[in-house]
Amino acid sequence: MIRTFAALSITALMATSLIAAPCRDAKGKFIKCAAKPAAAAPAASAVNKDAKGRCHVASGPKKGQLTKCP
Repeated sequence: MIRTFAALSITALMATSLIAAPCRDAKGKFIKCAAKPAAAAPAASAVNKDAKGRCHVASGPKKGQLTKCP
């Protein structure tokens, strides 16, 4: 009895997770999922590029240190 109940509850959880999928329209039909928004880009003044093309932090405690170019 307990095993049957556990199996049924697991099946119900799986079914509800499929029903609640965010990639369905209002009619319940599958649609292409929208892409998640990208992380916000740093402000333009947060990074400075020197004459050699290397990027440096513009302000703050790490001012002047090399960083990835945006």
